[in-house]
Amino acid sequence: MMNVPISQQQLDLWLADLNLIAGISNCKATLLTWNAVGELSSLLCSDAVVENEIQAILTQLSGRNIANPNPTTTSSAFTTDRYIKDYAAQNTIQDKRVSLSEPILQSSPLEVNQHCTFLSPSQLSALVGEAELITDTQLHPAWCTSIVIGSVIFIPLAWPSGANFGFLCFYHNEPQGVDAKTLQLTKLVGDSIQRQLADILRLHNATESLNRGTPNNIDVIDLQSFIDSFDEHIWMKNTYGIYTLCNRSVEQAWAKQRNEIIGHSDVELFGADTADSYLEGDRFAIESGTPIIVAECLAGAESKPHLWLETLKLPAFNAAGEFAGVIGMTRNISKYKAVEDKLTLATNVFKHSFEGVVVTDRHGNITDVNGAFFEITGYTREELLGQNPRIFSSGRHDKAFFDTLWSTLLADGKWNGEVWNRRKNGTIFPQNITISTIYDEVGDIRYFVAVFADISAQKENEAQLTHLAYFDPLTHLPNRMKFMMQLKQEVRHAKRLNIQLAIVMIDVDLFKHINDSFGHSIGDEMLVELAKRLRGQVAGQDVLSRIGGDEFVVLITDINSGEEATLATNQLRQVFDQPFIVSTGDHLRLTASMGVSLYPSDGQDAATLLRNADAAMYRAKNDGRNNYAFYTESLTQLSLEHLKLQSALYGAIEQNALYLMYQPKLDLVTRKTVGFEALLRWHDPLLGLISPSVFIPVAEKIGLIHEIGLWVLETACRQGVRWLSDGKHFGRIAVNVAGQQLQRSSFVDDVKRVLAETGLPAKHLELEVTESVMMQNPDVAISDLKRLGDLGIELSVDDFGTGYSSLNYLKKLPIHKLKIDQSFVRDIPFDTNNTAIAKAVIALGHALKLEIIAEGVETQEQADFLLQNKCDQAQGYLFSRPQLPLDLDAFLS
Repeated sequence: MMNVPISQQQLDLWLADLNLIAGISNCKATLLTWNAVGELSSLLCSDAVVENEIQAILTQLSGRNIANPNPTTTSSAFTTDRYIKDYAAQNTIQDKRVSLSEPILQSSPLEVNQHCTFLSPSQLSALVGEAELITDTQLHPAWCTSIVIGSVIFIPLAWPSGANFGFLCFYHNEPQGVDAKTLQLTKLVGDSIQRQLADILRLHNATESLNRGTPNNIDVIDLQSFIDSFDEHIWMKNTYGIYTLCNRSVEQAWAKQRNEIIGHSDVELFGADTADSYLEGDRFAIESGTPIIVAECLAGAESKPHLWLETLKLPAFNAAGEFAGVIGMTRNISKYKAVEDKLTLATNVFKHSFEGVVVTDRHGNITDVNGAFFEITGYTREELLGQNPRIFSSGRHDKAFFDTLWSTLLADGKWNGEVWNRRKNGTIFPQNITISTIYDEVGDIRYFVAVFADISAQKENEAQLTHLAYFDPLTHLPNRMKFMMQLKQEVRHAKRLNIQLAIVMIDVDLFKHINDSFGHSIGDEMLVELAKRLRGQVAGQDVLSRIGGDEFVVLITDINSGEEATLATNQLRQVFDQPFIVSTGDHLRLTASMGVSLYPSDGQDAATLLRNADAAMYRAKNDGRNNYAFYTESLTQLSLEHLKLQSALYGAIEQNALYLMYQPKLDLVTRKTVGFEALLRWHDPLLGLISPSVFIPVAEKIGLIHEIGLWVLETACRQGVRWLSDGKHFGRIAVNVAGQQLQRSSFVDDVKRVLAETGLPAKHLELEVTESVMMQNPDVAISDLKRLGDLGIELSVDDFGTGYSSLNYLKKLPIHKLKIDQSFVRDIPFDTNNTAIAKAVIALGHALKLEIIAEGVETQEQADFLLQNKCDQAQGYLFSRPQLPLDLDAFLS
């Protein structure tokens, strides 16, 4: 925009013309001009003009239909490039990208990084020199959104140099409100304003020349010497595009003498294609009417360091205010570009940083904040500018904290730490913050910059991790680690005050059956309810913890005697009196075994107390469950023996410490041998002979029973093969199968493999399985036993009557024999209960077409009773003790 003042008298004359034509044509009128910041605004308005109408026209012309005369002004909402793209799209004009910089080094052409787009001369003429009449905006593709404007005429206005001045607009709210007659009148007013603009410019230039005075020729050097003094490249073209002036820097840069430049055009110097781009820049400067940067570029892509150049062009006028040509200047802006890049980088970092950034002056008043700061604190920028950061104070930090912060900041120039601040909505949040001091060139404090990250999520995660580390996720009770920490603290407290403590270990009896029968989700429900009940029985100063799947432990503090510990334990047992109602509607009952240890009599430290309570709990289990026991020293000895046994059992197979003995089975009628039961024995080199009733449960507990069971099966089969090869007939060898073996999905395949590897025919093998094992998962047991039976293996139910069988499943099991447990045989025929049970088992077995075997037969009276009641087979000390294979010849036919 040309900075030429227009008098109020002239404005009044233009307004009178606008009102006159508006009154004649029954429409409204406005004169729009470009202001100093490159925005289109209303200079004059006729009567009855409404603000929203002017705004609609401004929006339409600024956004779609005209070029901003000052494209370097970034504050304008609309740019030349945007207008040109719209204009080109509406008029099917091919967008042409060109370079606007003059050549600096002929041998090293410029690499242009930024481009501009301009209208051709014909397009510019069509835009500036002609009025446009739109009789119905709703039918026009560019104006159809302007609902308050029905019809409009707009005429572009320009200064004599070609620089844009603005628009003259006549409009009506309704379609067809302006017509060709109005257009003629509008053109008359437009022509008048154009002529008056020329007069205004001419008068303005004459006045300025007069005010400046006549130069003193004695003090003024000639123009050529003046421009030769500049390192920048300076030149001038006349109105025909002919170079009339250039300085020495241009000659050196273009590698031409002045006489080779002056008097020549761009076409002659650089060729038609390059000349077109330079002429476009000239036209753009003329339209702007002000100095304007037409290009920024890098001088040489390979130059190191890169050299940034900037080309400036401006229209020149003579003393009479007439257009005289175009002046151009190219200068090195590398230093400014480097600063600009740094500022741009810093601005982008500031703007896009995820951390909140706040800048204050040296008095602590906020001067700027970034976007992340708004999101974190909830304040807007306007609410914060000029405020002191103390508005964020949470009240969590005392004066000493801030005194230390400021003293460190002033002494070291930086402080980092964790601060709790308050958001706009009042919530308090933690932040990790770094505050830095920014000094000026003389070392005085100019700014403070604080960069912080909201660590609320981090704090929540830390709290969750801490909770997971010290608390059970299901019941939210303290876990073993947390309990041990509390127990150690209470032991120290009890030692100092000379008081007693009690540890109660609680283990739910047979909880595995709940999980197996109802599923783990129901089991979890019951554990949660149990934790709730136990918590209700524990005093406030005592500690309840879940330390395992179905194991809880209670620390009872400040007791005076074992009687008080007994009373507390009985209160804990009361939680099992009522059934547990689960989501399925079932009423389930639980019992628990509890062990109690006392401080200081049963241990002086936390680990010993907990271990001894655990030992007492296992004694309660061994005593029949649903009970409690206090710790005694003998329990520790038993635990140590158990540990030795467990360690020795791992090497029993490799050390050949395991062996088999065989007990004959006889037909009660013929007293002939019908088979042998393989019985496992263990003789450890250090521990001596160990009973199977002792080491088998240990093997099951530590997971060795499957390996040992396969060894027994393979050893028994190989013994059978040796007997067969020696021509000895033995019927079948019976091998006991542990529950964990049968529960393995690979058990049937393991049996097949052993038979194949040893070569023992399946008809010589019998497997004995306890009824409780088969009832744990009867459907799977039926399937697996049937597959074994199909191989020719006989199957017998061991210890029948000691478990809990379902007769419905029993009749479905593919078994061949029932074995009466020795506990029922021991006191017959004198114990009426045992005789009744034995008779019932024999009758039941025969009804199911099964053979009946009695074990543990030690007297002739027992054998006679069993024979009288038609028991089929028997084994026991009456016939033979278990013996080694070499001692069984009498029983092998």
